[in-house]
Amino acid sequence: MKKTTAQPTDRAPEEIAGALLDWFDVHGRHDLPWQHPRTAYRVWVAEIMLQQTQVTTVIDYFNAFMARFPDIEALAVAPGDDVMAYWAGLGYYARARNLHAAAKAVVAEYDGEMPRTVDDLMALPGIGRSTAGAIVAQAYGDWAPILDGNAKRVIARLAAIEATPGTAAYEKPLWQLAERYTPQRRVTDYTQAIMDLGATLCTRRRPDCARCPLRDRCRAYAHGTQARIPAPRKRAKRPQRETRVLVVFDGQGRVLLEKRPPAGIWGGLWSLPEIAVDADIDDHCETRLGLAVDAAHERAPIRHGFTHFELLIHATQVQVSHTARIMDASQQWFAPDARPGVPAPIARLLDTPQKALAL
Repeated sequence: MKKTTAQPTDRAPEEIAGALLDWFDVHGRHDLPWQHPRTAYRVWVAEIMLQQTQVTTVIDYFNAFMARFPDIEALAVAPGDDVMAYWAGLGYYARARNLHAAAKAVVAEYDGEMPRTVDDLMALPGIGRSTAGAIVAQAYGDWAPILDGNAKRVIARLAAIEATPGTAAYEKPLWQLAERYTPQRRVTDYTQAIMDLGATLCTRRRPDCARCPLRDRCRAYAHGTQARIPAPRKRAKRPQRETRVLVVFDGQGRVLLEKRPPAGIWGGLWSLPEIAVDADIDDHCETRLGLAVDAAHERAPIRHGFTHFELLIHATQVQVSHTARIMDASQQWFAPDARPGVPAPIARLLDTPQKALAL
């Protein structure tokens, strides 16, 4: 079947916006924490957290983040370790580093007031066109289109755009239609409505077309193609990698953590010391950590998926008694109740009951 690329004139914008807003008034999400109060700072943090992450997961993280960093000045002056600790578990940690850098830029360049235009917002680290549009529309009530993953899916189905996601043939008409459909009035509600529709009814799998307010205006539904739009991305099988971490405890029950470099996987987070899978553990502990191993035990490995590869993490639990020789500033002993934020798979290892090792 010949693929169709929709033009911006396919549907009258007032029909789309009107039907969507009527649905939103009854069925939309009106009590999300970043909506009360709906400030530019709170909307921005929420939008960054919501990238690649579900609303249900974000809510608790958002509330904790706001309690620790209630305004942009508090975020700007906070130590990087604190910011990463409150992001730990959300993944995609470059988001947190960019958020922190952007907060510093806003304080330095805008006297702590978030910019009000899409272009100025996009000049800040980590803010793309859709996120900038969401801030302008949601926080300031000014006209700006958005095109997050949910909005893309809704509009792609409305216009039956079957091009491959990520290509110009897909993105360009979507932005044209997003601009056309976004109304001048109630733009705050409209942007929330299209995100809500994509999250609740116009889902990737098994869209609930029977309850969709835009069903009668949807080309994909009319053609019976809603299940294959958006077209699935061709994904190569993710390569497998392996590593080994050391879960080192001292005689006081403290665990040894190592701060990772600022860039790369888990950049800037505290994690367990990492070594080659086949490394000599006793030798590494003695020569690199300055520790004599009293006892060691192999833990069950765990798997963790990243965007481009899967990681098999072997873990060796190590017990030491003498800790005086730890001198590296990137390494530190932490008591269980004072542990900083760590990556999710490392938290799984540390939160699993430890085997008592005989010395």
